[in-house]
Formats: sequence, C-alpha cells, structure tokens
Amino acid sequence: MFRFGEPQYLYLLIVLPLLAVFYFYTNYRLRKRLREYGSPELLAHLMPDVSKYRPDVKFWLTFAALAMVIFMLARPQFGSKMETVKRQGVETVVALDISNSMLAEDVTPSRLEKSKKLISRLVETFNNDKVAMIVFAGQAFTQLPITSDYVSAKMFLETISPSLITTQGTDIGGAIDLAMKSFTPNEGVGRAIVLITDGENHEGGAIEAAQAAAKKGIRVFVLGVGSPDGSPIPMEGSNEFRRDKDGNVIVTRLNEQMCQEIAKAGNGIYVRVDNTNNAERALNAEINKLAKADVETQVFTEFDEQFQVLAWLAILLLAADLMILNRKNPLFKNVKLFK
Repeated sequence: MFRFGEPQYLYLLIVLPLLAVFYFYTNYRLRKRLREYGSPELLAHLMPDVSKYRPDVKFWLTFAALAMVIFMLARPQFGSKMETVKRQGVETVVALDISNSMLAEDVTPSRLEKSKKLISRLVETFNNDKVAMIVFAGQAFTQLPITSDYVSAKMFLETISPSLITTQGTDIGGAIDLAMKSFTPNEGVGRAIVLITDGENHEGGAIEAAQAAAKKGIRVFVLGVGSPDGSPIPMEGSNEFRRDKDGNVIVTRLNEQMCQEIAKAGNGIYVRVDNTNNAERALNAEINKLAKADVETQVFTEFDEQFQVLAWLAILLLAADLMILNRKNPLFKNVKLFK
C-alpha cells in the first residue's frame, strides 16, 4: 500500500506547470527579439559557442529536481515494518463489575457510569504503561487484551454495559483468575489488578483468588462503588425499579467488608468510590509506587518512509544541471550531444 504522510505539500505541484509556461514564454520572447536582429541561421554562425539545446536540458533537469523535492516533502510511504521499542512502565488489568446492581444510582450518574469515567481518567494518566480490561458478572471475559493503545482502551470502555453478559451474578474470584492470566510474561514489571465492584459476591473464591495473585507479586486494588445504605436498581429504558419474584423492590448495598477482605488478601488497598475524586487520586498514588521496568515492545509501523530515493534523484539531477554548461565546451566540438 502506498500513501503520502504529508499530502498537503502536493499542492506545491501547481507551481510546476506555471514555471513551464513562464519558461516557454520567455524563450518565445527571446527568439522573437533575436529575429529582429537577423536570421537565426546567420546568428548561429556569429555565435558558434552558444548551445541551442543545453538551456532547455538544464531547465528540465531543474524542473525534475524541483518535482522530486516536492514529492519528498510530501513524505511518500510504502510497505510496513516492525519496530522494537523499550518502554518503562507498569501493567494494570482493570476488572469491572457489570452486573445489574452496578446500575444503581447512589453514585452519580450511576455506579457503572462513575466507574467508566474513573477508568477513562486512569488511562489518561498512563505513559508507556500497559492496560487490559475485563468485565464480569456471573462470568468474566476479556474486553480488551493487554495493550499500550490507550485510544482503543477508551473506545472499548464506551461499549461496556450489563447487556454484554447474560449470566447475572458477581463472580469476583473468576474475574481475578482471568486477570492473572492477562499479564505479559515480562519479568520485573510492576503488576496490579484494579477490581471495581459493589462487592455483592455470589460465587465465592474471591479471597483465595486475591491471595494467589499476591503470591505472584500482583497487587489487588479494590474500588468499592456505591453506598452501604443501599439503593434500588433502575430498569433500563423505564422509570421502574427491579423487583424480586415476590414483587419487592430490590435494594443493592455496597459490601465494604467483602471489598476490604479482598484488598487485604491481595496485598492492596481498598478505596470507596463516591461523588468525589478521592478514589482516583488514591489509586493513582498506589499505581505510581509499583516497580517500573524497561520492557521491549514490538510496535507495528504500517508505512515505511521512502523519501530517501527521491532525495538522491534530486541530488543527481541538480549535479547533472551543474555539470552542463550553457556554452559548448571547446574540448567536445566534435560531440553532437546537446549542441
């Protein structure tokens, strides 16, 4: 595939036809004036050292060199290549609870939307770090594999909703297990699992999973979203609240004790997410404490620069222009070229 990296410079090509028109016009005026002094044949005999064709050759050489320079400025690119870059950073896997209870609005605008905004701001602070995203409810799956592409991370974040998982529940243990498998095999890199949930765990195994992560040197930070006092769960697309099989409105409460136990088992911290930015600041401070190591990352560069070829062509054309004189060289009187 071929493209120009700076295509706006191609507008300079409009100068070339204007330059050619100007050159032909000045030549026409010059020949017209010469005819006023006598016949062209007589003038050629009077000026035997003046070349008829060399000025044209020199002009077209300069014309071609200028065209090469314009194309060079437009940065022609072709092909692809892989570059290995060294980056210093940490690896963070965000595990986000998307069960229906996260729709509760005891945190503005809702537990889930507040969590998504927090993750978005967290990603904005990353620099040479890697991030992965896992969503979970009754089961967990990878929403975004570990990457340094923060634009994609924020794009995938926008698509997250409880409808992504049909199996309801809150399998925190399964989410932590999947998060542990999401890191790269690089050694010496600080690793963290950021678990964002309201702590309503229905599956068990969360404490054991956090302990397993800690043994591998992975810290588990838990952000508890919601209020211990509880809040009803809105029905999406209506003004009603979710009810149980007996018709009672379901009230979901933040289980802070569960969240604290998971954080302790995972050698991390627990922070409650409210309507302030305190949780965000506390999390950033903890992630910044993690060990940062040089990690070699292969970056795919889709296009390879090709301007060098045009640069050499321009230099050769200008060199040829300099070597060709307007007048005939007496050493080459018998040579017919460019006479």
